[in-house]
Amino acid sequence: MRALSFSTSLFAFVCGIHAQQIYDIYTTSRDQSQLFTYTNLGDSPINFVSPGSNGDADIVVDDTQVFQTIVGHGASLTDSSATMLGNLKNSNPSAYSTLLDQLFDPTDGNKNAGLTYLRVPLGASDFSASAYTYDDVSGDTSLSHFDITKTPSNVFSVINDIKGVNPYLKVHLLPWSPPGWMKDSGSINGGNFLDQYETTYANYLLKALQGFKSKGITAYAIGIQNEPENSNPTYPTCAMTATQEAKIGTTLRSLMDANGFSSTRIIGYEHNWKDAGGFPVQLMQQAQSAFAGVSFHDYSGSVSQQDTFHNAFPSKEIYFTEGTGSFGSDWWSDVKWYMDNLYIGATEHNAMAVLMWNIALDGNGHPELSSSNSCNPACRPIVTISGSGYTLNQEFYAMAQASKAIVPKDSNGPFGQRISVSVGGSLDWGLRVGAYVTARTNPSDWLRYSLVVMNWDDGSSGEAVPTTIEFRGLQAKHTFPIGVTTLWWYAPNTSSNSRRTGAVNASHPIDLTHRASMVKRHRKFRHGAH
Repeated sequence: MRALSFSTSLFAFVCGIHAQQIYDIYTTSRDQSQLFTYTNLGDSPINFVSPGSNGDADIVVDDTQVFQTIVGHGASLTDSSATMLGNLKNSNPSAYSTLLDQLFDPTDGNKNAGLTYLRVPLGASDFSASAYTYDDVSGDTSLSHFDITKTPSNVFSVINDIKGVNPYLKVHLLPWSPPGWMKDSGSINGGNFLDQYETTYANYLLKALQGFKSKGITAYAIGIQNEPENSNPTYPTCAMTATQEAKIGTTLRSLMDANGFSSTRIIGYEHNWKDAGGFPVQLMQQAQSAFAGVSFHDYSGSVSQQDTFHNAFPSKEIYFTEGTGSFGSDWWSDVKWYMDNLYIGATEHNAMAVLMWNIALDGNGHPELSSSNSCNPACRPIVTISGSGYTLNQEFYAMAQASKAIVPKDSNGPFGQRISVSVGGSLDWGLRVGAYVTARTNPSDWLRYSLVVMNWDDGSSGEAVPTTIEFRGLQAKHTFPIGVTTLWWYAPNTSSNSRRTGAVNASHPIDLTHRASMVKRHRKFRHGAH
């Protein structure tokens, strides 16, 4: 019955607008009886028909308001993650292949997540076997000792294996620290960047781009410094001012443009929501032409603070690039937090991608740099690897539900764009909703419209929510179980869509006091990341 779902041009010609139907549904339920479970409705699709009475919740989709493209979701491939995945490849090649498919295969309509974005540390992070950079020879301003092969070989091989699964893969490179001799501490762990090395460091980053390219990996983006407001002496970190980052970025942009990297973005800031109106705004004021945008972490502040930056620089890109769970937390509470604040929330506030921290670790949150105090309790990865097997954690199910809504419908086609959506009805507060439209490579093919819906009406009297979906004067009905549901339908391209880049249109205007009582923050506060 897949043909019914995807032969959209034939539907448009034969049946007209009233043939809009929902066939494909993915569900992750609170009780875990369904975990990213796919249902094809086959002979019993959900039809869009003339409107009747509204459900307890009423979702209104407005595709005349189109916002940012969602370029993909994903996580960080640290040295430790690459080591764990490499060990799995060696011990159980079949399981490794299956896992990469589950994580990264972007084929439309299959049962895999289609993650498309990797963040990769340049040199050591707190999840490395040892502390290193690519040039640890003190005073080597000519960078004659620069050596990209200090990166564990598993990093390159795993990235290239993922590229074999997902041709859309975007790699975002980012250092946790410059070489220690470029800092006042003289150490890779902690300290402040020294102004005199701004040009040298820009050349260092260019060499890193060239080094990865020599391994078959051209970066989608590069950053200047992870968490520049954090100096922690127990693992690779570096305090860097906005002015320093602006000068390095300006020099690096010129070097990149002159050396074949003009299409690679520079993404700035890479730190917490709480300073969205400070460092990243100052960065753009000083070097707007060098930076495509900025990225945020969730260890302090709130997602709505992304708007502070967006309102100041509405043409600049926003990414969410790090948050982590911790072992021992509640499964459903975590999923709620991720959907509310990240996969629905961060994109509502203009993020083009949402990334978690480590892709893979063991059941103790290891391997971790022996000196590091960054994760206490232990950081939980997307996938826990144990020997020759693995377990998908709650982070996977949250991001899979979101990713499925925005991956290209067509081979080499465009990614989904966020569109306007609101929720009314007596149980409007019970649903959190994100809406997306995915264009087609053939302009005569119908567009794909996707909803990511979280039912968090999970109190003592919590229940599935009977819901109506309003779209272009038609109405469909579906009852959403407690959990997260992703579904889609197809409709003709009316060519009336208008892109808006102004203020964010919130998913639904629920009472904030009630909302706060429904979900607790289950964030892992990494030491020093504040």
